[in-house]
Order: sequence, then structure tokens, then C-alpha cells
Amino acid sequence: MMKRFTAVLLLLTVTITAQQVPKPPADEGVVTFKSNTQLVIETVFVKDKNGKAIEGLTPKDFTLTENNVVQTIQFAEFQKFDDAKPTPMPTAIAAKPVIMGAPSVTVGQIAPEPPGDIRHRDHRLLALYFDMAAMQVPDQIRALSSARKFIRTQMTGADEAAIMQYTGAAVKVLNDFTSDRVALEASIEKLIVGEGQGFDETDTSADTGTAFGQNDSEFNLFNTDRQLAALQTAVKMLGTLTEKKSLVYFSSGLRLSGSSNQAQMQATVNAAIRANVSFFPVDARGLVASAPLGDATMGSPGGQGMYSGRSALAMAGNLQRSQDTMYSLAADTGGKALLDNNDLAMGIVNAQQAISSYYILGYYTNQTNLDGKFRRVKITVNVPDAKLDYRQGFYAGKTFSKFTAADKERQLEDALMLGDPITELTLAMEVDYFQMNRAEYFVPVTVKVPGSELALVKKSGGERTLIDFIGEVKDEFGTTVSNVRDKVDIKLSGETAAELVKRPIQYDTGFTLLPGTYTVKILARDDETGRIGTYMTKFLVPNLNKEEKRIPISSVVLSSQLVDMRDALFTAGKDNGKTPIANPLIQNGQKLLANVTHVFSRSKDMYVYLQAYQPNATTFEPLVAFVTFYKGQTKAFETQPLQVTEGLQNRLKTVPLKFSMSLSQLPPGRYDCQVTVLNPAGQKAAFWQAPIVLTQ
Repeated sequence: MMKRFTAVLLLLTVTITAQQVPKPPADEGVVTFKSNTQLVIETVFVKDKNGKAIEGLTPKDFTLTENNVVQTIQFAEFQKFDDAKPTPMPTAIAAKPVIMGAPSVTVGQIAPEPPGDIRHRDHRLLALYFDMAAMQVPDQIRALSSARKFIRTQMTGADEAAIMQYTGAAVKVLNDFTSDRVALEASIEKLIVGEGQGFDETDTSADTGTAFGQNDSEFNLFNTDRQLAALQTAVKMLGTLTEKKSLVYFSSGLRLSGSSNQAQMQATVNAAIRANVSFFPVDARGLVASAPLGDATMGSPGGQGMYSGRSALAMAGNLQRSQDTMYSLAADTGGKALLDNNDLAMGIVNAQQAISSYYILGYYTNQTNLDGKFRRVKITVNVPDAKLDYRQGFYAGKTFSKFTAADKERQLEDALMLGDPITELTLAMEVDYFQMNRAEYFVPVTVKVPGSELALVKKSGGERTLIDFIGEVKDEFGTTVSNVRDKVDIKLSGETAAELVKRPIQYDTGFTLLPGTYTVKILARDDETGRIGTYMTKFLVPNLNKEEKRIPISSVVLSSQLVDMRDALFTAGKDNGKTPIANPLIQNGQKLLANVTHVFSRSKDMYVYLQAYQPNATTFEPLVAFVTFYKGQTKAFETQPLQVTEGLQNRLKTVPLKFSMSLSQLPPGRYDCQVTVLNPAGQKAAFWQAPIVLTQ
């Protein structure tokens, strides 16, 4: 759990030499024009009175209006499907030769179509989406088996399928749209059954966390929001293609929590309509015939409800509500839900049969305001008795300045679920660890954002910059064990605001973790421009209790700033009434700020801090430590040995080691900084080394 976080502006000393710079000539008579164009794509099914597709139409045969304003149709592309069934696949999957080479840049995503290239022309696009986080193991087996059945026996020559998976952490594209049935079946075979945890819909189920695997009770309220947000992420991936898409959604139900999920539900539906995607939900539980009071997988409900019929009624109601949401997703996007049916492949067939030959119409709307409002579309054709089927309107896109608070939250959650990083903001991060007791470790995380990439906004007579932070820590099994969500509001004025371009913003937070391998992912967003930066890295928290050959030591923190906590520009400690964790970097009202980039100035002192531990020693054993700088293989500088004869009186016998040194005697350049800790009595040692850069 997050305990304490602080953000400050790092102070840099900059020497500026004034020079006479000639002013550029004024641009007189220069006029700048700016124009925004938005291409809108509509798919239109045009059929005669017998239900057959009408071919040979041109843009002149259609009339299209947007909010009752006539639009000029730029093109009308006819998509004609060949539904001849392919030959049955062989029983065994044929092995393909392995071709060595550079991996494709589109692996793990839906490849967008280049301008003017309709690579999926005359093909029906079916996306098979498996919500592994919401299906129990038997449901996963049924869903995967039905997909394999469709690929083997029911996929036609006009079909192209993509395989997408949601594991509770991210939406992954296992296969881009392809007609290669061998490759599709190979991806189905690679899916690991039981990777996700199911969500029991009864009140007696254990708390297994949310779709993100969160263990924090605050995040348990958003199980359905996470699943819907994952669907929204998948829809945005499909939105890069102009054709009509069908997303077959395999899940074991999706239940709304009253009106709490309506905003995310509407956002997902709006995104699907905007991306020209129809949902075809499939209840992977099949035909459900459960016992009135539950089967052997759940505990007895107890109480009077089991005698009055209230418990049985609640169970039936929970099942019905979990299917109602799936039905709504289909009805609102033009799809069809498959519920209470053991032939799950029929759900894919429904999506297949729902799309016949159609026209793709494209036009540049003359309403370029990105306000997020609904725009009604009406299409007619000059063919007697023709029947048209198309989307009746769409929600326009939004600029970040038009985002509501809910829109901003969804943007961060979508970015957190993406497998690919976002690099609109530059981030640098450092993760350290310090042992708290025999079992737990305090892990401080420091993030640095260049001030030159942030926007200033004037409010209340001063200037300020707003930064949103969101992040999570996952263990080696992909389960989120801790998270952080914070908004940093830094107020600036006068010279401080003017120096922002030269001074990075540093933000730090902390987690309490057990030994193990973890992955931390942090997102930062400029709340004025909407630009986002992502930083993700793996780190190891070692079990120092098992260290016998060397001296157990913590991370080594290098710093050039020791600031007073009262002078911090932003400090918050929302500990929810709990006692805050003692941050070893805060002592005597001062905080040591980690130098994330390891770039130091010769004009400032350098601080080094670490902890050594003697958990198994019966009495305190004196230690000797020193810091050495190497230039290649040559020793450039070494501190005087630091002799420590007393340690903290705790069970770990923690020994803090602090160094403060001047770097003015060293010339600028690259060095290797090494920290050496010796235990003469125990004949043990510990070494730590990292590269640093020394500037003027």
C-alpha cells in the first residue's frame, strides 16, 4: 500500500552569459491558415426487397446528411464476400518453417491500414475476444474449444479473424486479422487455461480482487469498470480499420453495480459505435442449470434466506443481471448475444451471418469541432424499394480540453492497460529497497519529469502545473499487489515559474513488499495538455535473510540534494489513519532526494546512503566502508574509510552508512562509482557499483 509521497522541484545552478543577439526580422504581411479535416467512415448495407445485396452503386447514388447538413461523399467502396466454405482442416496442425529475421513492428497490435490501402477488402472481420479474467477454467475450455471448432469447420473464404485476450492486466492481440486458419488455431492452442480468475456473482464468494488483480478494497468497486474499459481498449484498437468489425466477446457474465458503471458502459458503447464495431457477447457458461442454493464450489449461504427462498431468488437474479449487461452491449451496438446455449460456436456464426456484402462510404465532415457531442447521420439511396442498414449517428471525438473528470480517468486506465508504452512525456525512474523487518521491505520509487515538457496554467493570480500519476506493482504471476493514484498540484510564481524549463519535477512514492520479482509501471500525465509518459521496469527485492556469504546491504542511493521537508513544494501523506512507514531517506526533518539519472555537478556535494544488516549476529560487529571512483581501470578518487562501531538497536541490527563528499577535485567525465563495505571480524564484504556522469 502506498504510504507517503512527495514531489519537489529540483534546483539547478545555471550560469548564463549575456550576449548581444540580433532580433530576427518581423514577418510582415504573413498570414497563417489552419485547417482541420475529419474523415468519417460509414458502412451501409443496401439490399433489395428479396434481401440480396445491390451492387454497382456510386457515390452519386447516395445522399448523406450529418445533423441535417448535406455532406459530400468522397468514395463508395463495395465489399463483396465470397462465402464458399473452405476445405476441412487436417486433424494435426501443420508445422510452418521458422524464418529468422527482425520481428514485425505490428506484433501485439492491430495493424492500421496505410492511407489509400484497403488490405481487408472483400473480407469479413471477426475479432475473437477472450476475457480470461472473468471466466472460470471450465468456461475457458468451452470458449476456446468453440473458437477452434469455428476455425476448423465454419470459417469461410470471406472471413478474416483476429484473436484478442484480456488477462486482467492488459489487452493482448495474439493474432492480427488473417485468413490463415493454421496460424489462428495455433494461437488458440497457446492460450493458457486458468490464467485468469473468475468472478463469482454471489455475496458468499471470496474477495479475489478486481479485473486488474487489485487487492486494495478501494479498487474492488471497479471490477465491471475494468472489464468494460478493457473492451473499450480493444474497440479502439479495431477502430484503426475502416471496415465493419464484429467483436465476439467470450465471458462468464458481466454484471453492472447499479448506476455506478453506467458512465463506463456508455463510454464503451460510444467507442464501439465510433469505431464501427458491433458486440456479439457469448455467455461461456452455456446452458446454466445450477442448484437453488449453489453447488459444491461455494459455501452455504446460511441464514433464513435458504428456507424462505430468498437465497435461491438472489442467485437467479444475479445470473439474470450478469446476462442483461451482455444483452445491452449487443443491442446498443447492433450485435446479438448468445445466452443459455451450449453451442458457443453459434455466437461466432451469428457475427458471421450478420455481415453480408456492404458499401464503405467516406466523407470529410464540415463540422470539425471536437466537442464529443452526438451527430445524427441519415443516408438515402436513389434505388426504388431498397432497404438500408447503417449506424444512425456517432459521437464526435474530444480534445483533451473538453474531457470531463470521468474521461480523464478512463484515459489513464486505458493507457495503463496498453502493452505498448506512451512516450509523449519523458520519464526517468529509480526503484530502491530497504529492509523493515524480517519479512517486509520498504521500496521507494522516484520518478523524474523534465520541466521543459510541462505546460504552465495561470490560475488564482499565480502559475501552476498539474501532473496526474497512476501506477501499479505486479508480482511475477501478473497479480497487482499494490497501486498508486495521485494528482500533484505544484504552484509556482515569479522566478520559480521562469526556471521550470531548466528544472525537472521529481515525484516519489513508496510501497511495502515481500521479497520477490516485481514489475512496476508508472504513468504521468500533464493535466493541461493531456500528454502522457510511461515507464515500466522489472526489479528484484532480495531476501537478505538468506545472504550468508556477503554482508546484507540495501540499495545504494546517490544524491546531490538534501532538502528540508518544510520547504517541499508538494507534500501529502494520506495514510488513512494508519501509522506512516518510516522512510529511511527522511531523517531529522530532511529528505535525501535520489539522483535518478546519476548526473552530478562538480559544484555540488554528493551524498551516498545505504544500510547494512547483521540479523544473525549475536553482538554488533564493527564495519568499514568507503566510496571509490574509477576512470576505466584507474582509481580516480577514494574517500577515507568510514568506521562504524555502533548500530541501531533493532532485531536486524541495521547499520546506516552515510557519505558526503566534494566532487570539485574531479574533472568532468564518466566514472564508475563503487561502494565497498567490509566486516573484518566476520571476514565478509559487500560491493555495489554504478556508472555516473560528472558535469561542470
